[in-house]
Amino acid sequence: MDGLTHEGVKFESLDYADKALIGYEFVKCTFVNCNFSKCNLKNTDFIDCSFNVCNFSMAALDNTGLKNAVFTHCKLMGVNFSHSNNFLFFVSFQNCNLDYASFFKKKLKKTVFNGCTLKDTDFEEADLSMAVFKDCDLQDAHFIRSVLEKTDFRTASNYTIDPEVNKMKNARFSYMGLAGLLAKYQIDIDYD
Repeated sequence: MDGLTHEGVKFESLDYADKALIGYEFVKCTFVNCNFSKCNLKNTDFIDCSFNVCNFSMAALDNTGLKNAVFTHCKLMGVNFSHSNNFLFFVSFQNCNLDYASFFKKKLKKTVFNGCTLKDTDFEEADLSMAVFKDCDLQDAHFIRSVLEKTDFRTASNYTIDPEVNKMKNARFSYMGLAGLLAKYQIDIDYD
C-alpha cells in the first residue's frame, strides 16, 4: 500500500496476517476477502468503511479508529474492541463470528448485531442502550454491570443475564428467552 491515507479505494484479497498496518487512514474504503488475523492495526483509522468476508481474528486494535465501520460475514474471534479508540466509535455486524471478543466498557449505543455468534463475548460494563441482537447466539456471553436499557434481545438465543447486576429498563425479550433471565435461580420452566 502506497501512502498512509486512502479514500474510496476497494481492496480485495489483501493478506496482512501477522503483519503491522500502523498509522494508516482509510476513508470510505471497501475491503473484500482480506486477512487481518493477528495484524497490528495500532493508530489506524477506518472511517465509513465496509468489510466483507474478512478475517480479523486476534487482530490488535490499540487506539484503532472504527468510525462507522460495517462488518459483513467477517470473522472477528478474540478481538479486543475495548482497546480501540472511543472517539466516534460506531460499528455494526451482519452474520459475523465474534466469539471470545471483548467490548469491555465500550459504548455500543444503537449497535446492530444481526445473525452473529457471540459465544463467550465480554460485554462487562458496556453501554448497549438501544442495541439490537437479532438472531444472535449469546452462549456464555458476559453481561455484568452492563447498560441494557431498550436493548432488543427478542430473537437472540442462549443468553444468561442477571437483571440484578445490569441496568435493563425497557429491554425487550421474547417469552421463550425468559429462562435466560432466571438462570441463577435454578428453576425449571415449562413452555407447554
